[in-house]
Amino acid sequence: MLNCPHCHGLVEEGQELCPNCQQPLSGPGPAVPPGLVQPGRYLREGWELFRLYPQGFIGYALVFFLIQGVLGSLPKVGGMISLAISGPLHVGFYFVCARLLQRQIPVFQGFFTGFQFFLPLLLLTIVSSALIILGLVLLILPGIFLMVCYLFASMIVIDQRLDFWPAMELSRRTVQAQWFGFFVFLLLLFLINLGGALLLGIGLLVTLPVSACAVAAAYNDIFGLKSDYSGSVPVLKV
Repeated sequence: MLNCPHCHGLVEEGQELCPNCQQPLSGPGPAVPPGLVQPGRYLREGWELFRLYPQGFIGYALVFFLIQGVLGSLPKVGGMISLAISGPLHVGFYFVCARLLQRQIPVFQGFFTGFQFFLPLLLLTIVSSALIILGLVLLILPGIFLMVCYLFASMIVIDQRLDFWPAMELSRRTVQAQWFGFFVFLLLLFLINLGGALLLGIGLLVTLPVSACAVAAAYNDIFGLKSDYSGSVPVLKV
């Protein structure tokens, strides 16, 4: 008997689909990164991706902040709506990055592709945020641990078409194998965005998309892109 890489249920050897979750048993990428985490390399590749489409990334970052700013000014419901759409909005960066990684021509509407995965991204945001906050409240360190572990969860949802929990678990297992390296990577991204915020916030129009590009570069190095991004939505490769 084998364990399904998605739901972890028991399946017979030789089966192509899990009878429990109906996912392919070939596995959505490695559970352990093939090599050492390379934060410097990911930052360089992220910058190069950004330079391929700077007007689009900066324009979308401006839209991103305007939407969040307007919602933040709304009493009561603004915060809830902001939380609900934060996942799809952020995933938009990854979709365009994936197109660039596959040498496709980027299109601005691609930034809004995340809304086609609204429900799993919403559930991912709610559950991961709840677990991280719980960890921070209890001992702080568990919250930081989970924050790093869920680094790739949203990109796994769109690239490998997994539901929110299998995506969170795959990200956790992969990152956990080299947690400290990914922690350093996220710490560098935090410092870069802090520098952007100190420049009257204007710097964030560059540092936020560059950070997303760096995460996409890291994902591509560790998992490899599993979908074709030539169309308006990612399509799993056969």
